[in-house]
Amino acid sequence: MRPEIVKISSKEPESSLVTYAAEKIRAGEVLGMPTDTYYGLAVDPFNLHAVDRVYEIKTRSRHKPLSLLIESVDQAAELAWPVPEIFYLLARRFWPGPLTIIVKADPKLPLKVTANTGNVALRVPAAEVPLAIIRSAGLPITATSANLHGEVECTTAMAVRDQLGDCLSIIVDGGPSPGVMPSTIVDLTSDGSWRLLRHGAIPEEQIVELLGRE
Repeated sequence: MRPEIVKISSKEPESSLVTYAAEKIRAGEVLGMPTDTYYGLAVDPFNLHAVDRVYEIKTRSRHKPLSLLIESVDQAAELAWPVPEIFYLLARRFWPGPLTIIVKADPKLPLKVTANTGNVALRVPAAEVPLAIIRSAGLPITATSANLHGEVECTTAMAVRDQLGDCLSIIVDGGPSPGVMPSTIVDLTSDGSWRLLRHGAIPEEQIVELLGRE
């Protein structure tokens, strides 16, 4: 199976193509699509079959939770509970942008998405294509990178096709993604404190400047 390639403008995503991609996600399909870091695998996180497919396609450990892309800070409050005040400090400073924040998940989020950790990783991307599709679908979407576990991340639709093409029915081609560094990951699941879990595009110094030392 060769995937359908849907070319879409990265600056002004065409509404008809955005709607088409959003409908595919709502129908339970797995999409390859650009973000503001690397290309990712987008599915409806409430569709457990689609979530299973992401793990299968990536050959990813079921013990690793999937991060989610959302459209706003307000949407985060629907997926996380409780939401600590420190979360809002980070989100208002660095979103949209390449900062992933791990918080405790709301009980309504499927345990399969959290890999039974009870935590969820959230991010608002600074890229028009995923934001438009999230808004059109009315859902958060998964954001795990579109590559086989242990292989290099993809910065183009063609690279996704070369690695995963036989497993995907559709790839949204929004041109090259920046792909310089992954998102920085900050864990807020310990009461009142924070931990840097992964160095990335947001320098640690900027987080320390905002929050103080861990």
